[in-house]
Amino acid sequence: MMSLPFYQRHHDHYDRAYRHKALQSTVSQYQKETKSKSAVYAQGSAAYARGSAAYRHASAADFSLESSAAYSHGSSAHNLESASSAAYSHGSESINKLKDSNLMIEDQSYKMSPKAKRAKQNLASEDKENEAMDYSVPIFTGRYVISGITDTEEERIKESAAYVARRNLFATGEGVSVSKVAKSVSEEEHHEKKSRKVAVRESAERVALKKTLEDTQAFHKKLNQDKLLHPPEFVIKPRSHTIWEKQNVKFHCTVAGWPAPRVTWYKNNVPIDVQAHPGKYTIENRYGLHSLEISTCDFDDIAQYRASAMNVKGEISAYASLVVKRYKGEIDTSYLHAGTFSMPLSLGVTPHGFASRFEIKFIDKFEVTFGREGETMSLGCTVVISPDIKRFKPVIEWYRNGVLITPSKWVQMHWTGERASLTLTHANKEDEGLYTLRVVMGEYYEEYSGYVFVRDADAEIPGAPGAPLDVQCLDANKDYVIVSWKQPAVDGGNPILGYFIDRCEVGTTHWTQCNETPVKFARFPVTGLIEGRSYIFRVRAVNRAGVSLPSRVSEAVAALDPADRARLRSHPSAPWTGQIIVTEEEPAEGVIPGPPTDLQVIEATKNYVVLSWKPPGQRGHEGIMYFVEKCIAGTEDWQRVNTEIPVKSPRFAVFDLSEGKSYCFRVRCCNSAGIGEPSEATEATVVDDKLDIPKPPGRIMPTRNTDTSVVVTWTEPPDAKELVGYYIESSVVGSGHWEPCNNNPVKGTRFICHGLINGEKYIFRVRAVNAAGLSEFSQDSEPIEVQAAIAAPSPPYDITVLESVRDSMVLGWKQPKATGGTEITGYYVNYREVIGGVPGKWREANIKAISERAYRIENLKENMVYQFQVAAANLAGVGTPSLPSKPFKCEEWTIAVPGPPHDVTYTEVRKDSLVLLWKEPVYTGRSPIAGYYIDMKETEAKEEHWRSVNEKPLQKKFLKIAGLTEGVSYVFRVRATNQAGVGRPSDITDPVVAETRPGTKEVVVNVDDDGVISLNFECDQMSPNSKFVWSKNYEPIEDDSRLDIDSKGGKSKAVFKNLGEDDLGIYSCVVTDTDGVSSGYTIDEEGRHTLSSKHASIPLASELAVEILEKGEVRFWLQAEKLSGNAKANFVFNDKEIFNGEKYKMKVDQRTGLVEMIMDKLEDKDEGTYTFQLQDGKATNQSSLVLIGDVFKKLRDEAEFQRKEWHRKQGPHFVDQLGWEVTDDCNVMLKCKVANIKKETHIVWYKDDREIMVDEEHDFKDGVCTLLISEFSKKDTGIYEVILKDDRGKDVSELKLTDTAFADLMNEVCRRIALSATDLKIQSTAEGIRLYSFVTYYVEDLRVGWVHNDTQIRFTDRVKTGVTGEQIWLQINEPTPQDKGKYTMELFDGKTGHKKTVDLSGQVNYARFFSDRARVLGGLPDVVTIQEGKALNLSCTVWGDPTPEVSWLKNEKSFVSDANCILKFEAGKNVSFTISAVSTHDSGKYSLVVKNKYGTETSDVTVSVFIPEEEQENNNENKKTKA
Repeated sequence: MMSLPFYQRHHDHYDRAYRHKALQSTVSQYQKETKSKSAVYAQGSAAYARGSAAYRHASAADFSLESSAAYSHGSSAHNLESASSAAYSHGSESINKLKDSNLMIEDQSYKMSPKAKRAKQNLASEDKENEAMDYSVPIFTGRYVISGITDTEEERIKESAAYVARRNLFATGEGVSVSKVAKSVSEEEHHEKKSRKVAVRESAERVALKKTLEDTQAFHKKLNQDKLLHPPEFVIKPRSHTIWEKQNVKFHCTVAGWPAPRVTWYKNNVPIDVQAHPGKYTIENRYGLHSLEISTCDFDDIAQYRASAMNVKGEISAYASLVVKRYKGEIDTSYLHAGTFSMPLSLGVTPHGFASRFEIKFIDKFEVTFGREGETMSLGCTVVISPDIKRFKPVIEWYRNGVLITPSKWVQMHWTGERASLTLTHANKEDEGLYTLRVVMGEYYEEYSGYVFVRDADAEIPGAPGAPLDVQCLDANKDYVIVSWKQPAVDGGNPILGYFIDRCEVGTTHWTQCNETPVKFARFPVTGLIEGRSYIFRVRAVNRAGVSLPSRVSEAVAALDPADRARLRSHPSAPWTGQIIVTEEEPAEGVIPGPPTDLQVIEATKNYVVLSWKPPGQRGHEGIMYFVEKCIAGTEDWQRVNTEIPVKSPRFAVFDLSEGKSYCFRVRCCNSAGIGEPSEATEATVVDDKLDIPKPPGRIMPTRNTDTSVVVTWTEPPDAKELVGYYIESSVVGSGHWEPCNNNPVKGTRFICHGLINGEKYIFRVRAVNAAGLSEFSQDSEPIEVQAAIAAPSPPYDITVLESVRDSMVLGWKQPKATGGTEITGYYVNYREVIGGVPGKWREANIKAISERAYRIENLKENMVYQFQVAAANLAGVGTPSLPSKPFKCEEWTIAVPGPPHDVTYTEVRKDSLVLLWKEPVYTGRSPIAGYYIDMKETEAKEEHWRSVNEKPLQKKFLKIAGLTEGVSYVFRVRATNQAGVGRPSDITDPVVAETRPGTKEVVVNVDDDGVISLNFECDQMSPNSKFVWSKNYEPIEDDSRLDIDSKGGKSKAVFKNLGEDDLGIYSCVVTDTDGVSSGYTIDEEGRHTLSSKHASIPLASELAVEILEKGEVRFWLQAEKLSGNAKANFVFNDKEIFNGEKYKMKVDQRTGLVEMIMDKLEDKDEGTYTFQLQDGKATNQSSLVLIGDVFKKLRDEAEFQRKEWHRKQGPHFVDQLGWEVTDDCNVMLKCKVANIKKETHIVWYKDDREIMVDEEHDFKDGVCTLLISEFSKKDTGIYEVILKDDRGKDVSELKLTDTAFADLMNEVCRRIALSATDLKIQSTAEGIRLYSFVTYYVEDLRVGWVHNDTQIRFTDRVKTGVTGEQIWLQINEPTPQDKGKYTMELFDGKTGHKKTVDLSGQVNYARFFSDRARVLGGLPDVVTIQEGKALNLSCTVWGDPTPEVSWLKNEKSFVSDANCILKFEAGKNVSFTISAVSTHDSGKYSLVVKNKYGTETSDVTVSVFIPEEEQENNNENKKTKA
């Protein structure tokens, strides 16, 4: 946790002084009443306590009740404390002595409690263990935390005290003599009104006491009634014990029954054999009192013990448990940043009343984890708890840097019953730290920890700094809060200029920037908040490049008076009811408030000054506000700072001050009555940062830790104030690039930097952080190479006796699991005598370290029992000794079979095999060793699943075991055999998983140019102390006359001087101080012959081959696997050597082993056999190639063609020859691809030797030439040719589009045209119905057919087809119902058919195109002859749906209604034509046209107007007269 800022430490809080006076008086009155009631009640309960004290005065027995109150009559002194119980004492004499641990309440904060991992000892009142009692009052314990005395808690405390006093009174069994004082107190108590709870408890106790007495009397009556035969019963049962290690313990029990029962003691249901453990157990029976005493208890004695009583009438058992505690010291806090570590095993107490040993293991553990801001990170660990008690579940807790983590929107925790996981849903730098998983079982727990690093997210603006972190709100008030944060470790390469603070009201998403200019100080007062509203804050850093991403938002803070906030957070107790009752009073004259007090400057920076004061005592009943005034020091020119709005809080931040000047400040109070007098002015304050930026830390000291981490320590900078922490950076030596090691400042002066590269050299630097800023970097540390630190080895284990004689014993043990980063130099053995189960002092068995894991200890005493321990040593020193072995008796072994083999190890572990090694037994029995048997089983399998690997005994002391299953864990053991039989097995090996680890390498055999044979092995996992150890048949190679071993760096070579039969065997190489890096190679007779023959010939990677090059040249080549610099080659053709010259170009590349010969041109005389002869030192080889007959001719023709092609490509040429494609528009495009084109290159197109004139010159875009032929048809058949030419030459490409080629092209054109056909559509015409479809264009080669209801249509005058432009149609004139159905248009492109279909069978289509067409139903005659002057009236009926449009034509011209001719269309069906008086001008052809969307119909009528003969003659005469 951060320390409190100095502006909160240097002044008292004003809560109590700021309370309303009416509320203050009410609280004080309530406290007085509470004290008086407590005194009366304590006196009333004193009678019980006094009686109990009288009984216990002699024995002065102690008792304790956890977290409860102890009461006794005294001087009526009452102490009420929030974190402890109330203690009442009688006179000056203490009746009950309470342990300090029981008076203190456990810390309920969320910090990791230093809870000891051992059971707490409950001290009950002293009872006689061996005495049967008629009535036993049970002891009640509780775990209640008293966090303040409320009315409910006080009542409970009083009841508890009275109950304890009454219980002690009843337990004495004697009368109670009450003195006058007690009597008067009792009388006072009698007048006190008892609560309902007290009365119920007293009644229940009386009933329980009565029942217990009755049961006891019945039990004794039963004992006295028949003493001859009755089953055993426990009068007193053994009770459980919790003791310290090395102490003795004694279990007691009393058993009744006849005949006298026989009692047997069991440990974990196994009878205890006193003879097998002399001095350990003592069992006694004295007149029915049975006891079991255990001496010098240790962890192995933790168990459940059972006393079983049995006679002829039956059997009964009683259980007790024993817990042995071991003192565990405090955890070293320096491990807080040590990466990962696991705590020791623990013990637990089950809820069933007995103690048991819980073993908590962490598997599949999370390691040091790296993440980035914004990512989701998950930590997980599988927890195995044994024994598994279903009803006793563990408590899973997660901590970060020692602080308990609670679930939130940022953190989610999950427990499946087997695996605990923690998920950071949106990681931030605040989440960086040491995460600890604690598994709690009862009073005990285990822990596992791992560090989590969170790097900055990528900045939105390159070069912008990282986001600030840990934004907190401090000193919140009505309209004011101080926001603090921590500076980021990454500044983006430019210094941070300052920070912007943003606020957002809770419930909204609108962020408001609080400061106009960046502030450098990491604390900022935000003013102008609205009282009663809640806010969240965030901070952004800014440098020259830009503004950083915002920090994680702070916790919400309410703008409230601190007194109001405290009342809201706490649970209200009397007299506070959670409400404020406002009563109307007579209006009083307002009181002008007095001056504020205790005005002081609590913080001063370059940007602002923060003032703090206390409200005045004289202020009336109404609220007050404040005006702040300032003046330059030494003057009296006071200026009001907040001129517009007075402030409500007794805090205020003053901005806009001149840096470096001195100011004085004062404050005035105001209310409705007026403005009060000013407070006393502050001392002169200089506007500058009071808190200085810390100086850089010193003495940066890196030390090795692991393969990927380094421990960095430093010293705190001098005169550092309010340090927030430190940032550490690392850099690879010589790179000049620095990376942050942590992104959340760490406290302390020690940190482990993780994620480094093994083997690289790093330097480190540190800078300190406080609110004023970041210090300069410290000096760079000395370079350090990242390697694991050397430490003392861990203890050896599995100590066993390999041989025993009268005065000596041979011990064996297993190598420590952790060697400490370097090889073990030796072992030290200690022994001690064990007499009567009591061990003696340790003695040294050897002064000089021994290198073997077997040692004979001499000068021992025959038949004496001994214990042994072994310690390993390396360059770092002697490690911790092993745990004492089990006791062994020094006596002569006389068994005939051999003893156990020892030092059983494994090597060369792969996914399906491994090699097992062992050493022969020290004790061979009565005959020599005849062989060995190897047993194996899966690690988790039971004992009965051991199976033998070999059926016949092995003579050698190693075996390669194959057939393993990948990923399965196995254990092994070895048994020796002789003529007498098979001896006992060795200790089992450690579990090993069958797997081939990544990066595993094998031994490789190599034969060099001089025929030298060597075995080579590489390792990239070596430590500085690692060594290559070669062995033959898994025995050290001592004879160096046949083998030379050379090791440099991570490579080792074993070179045979002369490989012979004596060198046959298995060669193995082991790399020490690694995780089992090893490999083997077997050289048998066949392998020796192969290796020996390799040096006589040069191995070839490929035989002699031939290929044609680009220019038509012929290349002969072969490749050897390896050639030395002295290698040479001879080239032979038809048994004659040929040499380098004009025709042959020869080359030998010793580096790649490539030998080649290039011929410029292949001629007829070059047919024959070609041979390459190689010689490299003593090694030779040759390869031949025969080129004769058809093989030669084919190669020659191909070379000639390639030559011509090369010459052609020297000028403009075709890459792809002329071809065709049909475009989406169904046009034909001739195209070819060209290359080696320049501006002067021309292209000419020809058809049938006639040049095709092209409108535009081709620009050779994308190297493609095209010729587009639109609407391709038969007229375009012919031979097309295109010619490229310029001054470098020309190239011709030809395309024949005749016969089959033309047919193929037309088929594709027709196919494209058919695919372009649109869906069939229906059109109503004057004649009937037309079905039609459009294509891109039509050619005669596209055959069209029509099908009606799957029957080919026969075309007639009524039904006919045709093509109009791009439209293909089918016309049905005068359609009838028989024309309904499915119509299909088939387009055949010459290969496949394409169909388009429309259906006229539905009612809708029929109605539309048959019934709903616009029609003239009748009424109009064909010819009308009428006399001039007569009236003409024609009418008819029309039909159509929708209603048709009606129009008239006269002599094929549009005709509309006028005064002479009236045209009408009524009711959508009645059409009329009326002329009131016709004349000869009205003669003509009239057409009625009806039209709707489904069709058009025309009905014609011819009107002829005549003049009568008389009128005609009169007219003629009139004409003549006029003439």
